[in-house]
Amino acid sequence: MPLSLTVSDEVRAIAPGFTHIAVEAHDLTNGPSTDAGAALLDDAARRLAVRLDGRAPHEDAHVAAWREVYTAFGSKPSRTRNSAEALARRALSDAGLPRINLLVDLYNAISVAHLIPVGGEDIDHVQGGMRLVRATGDEDFLTAAGGEEVVEHPDAGEVIWRDDAGVTCRRWNWRQGPRTRLTEKTTSGIFLLESLAPMPVADVEAAATELAQLLAEFSPGARITVHAPHPER
Repeated sequence: MPLSLTVSDEVRAIAPGFTHIAVEAHDLTNGPSTDAGAALLDDAARRLAVRLDGRAPHEDAHVAAWREVYTAFGSKPSRTRNSAEALARRALSDAGLPRINLLVDLYNAISVAHLIPVGGEDIDHVQGGMRLVRATGDEDFLTAAGGEEVVEHPDAGEVIWRDDAGVTCRRWNWRQGPRTRLTEKTTSGIFLLESLAPMPVADVEAAATELAQLLAEFSPGARITVHAPHPER
């Protein structure tokens, strides 16, 4: 049975052009970053540079739409950037893209190449379904600081992904919590691609298809399903 993903009416109200596609995968093989994964990240940075053609990431229409939505729920987009913009800035900098582990490298490559937020969650650590909601401010967000686990709370009204245990990602797609992140032991994952108007749904579908193909290539025998897009219009 696929993992349940729902979007609240309160989120739809501030982002009427939101669409998400889930790529669900089981029997995955993960491990440390590889030369092949690094090559995909380098190629994604090149594709991004062509796409932007000299512009800064925030000048792209899709990134600009995310900045508007972040402002709508009370976050400062120049300080807490959506994941696609943050990765794009890293890709274009001297530091380059980080190497995390193979599965994270694959979805980061797709995010950068298509300039779209992509997240990955370990299904075995998700409790109940995942819901995109506006926070009350009382939800628990388990994170780490100084090498120690700490519990934070989102701002009231902040858009969050959460499950039955608490927040899995703050400020929509800004910071993922360690509880559900993909590790080298992950065998089942849900990969979420998120877009706003004016990005055509067909572009999100193309990115999801490319990610599914990479997962199949790097995890032979994995069971992969691309779920139909869910436009919130």
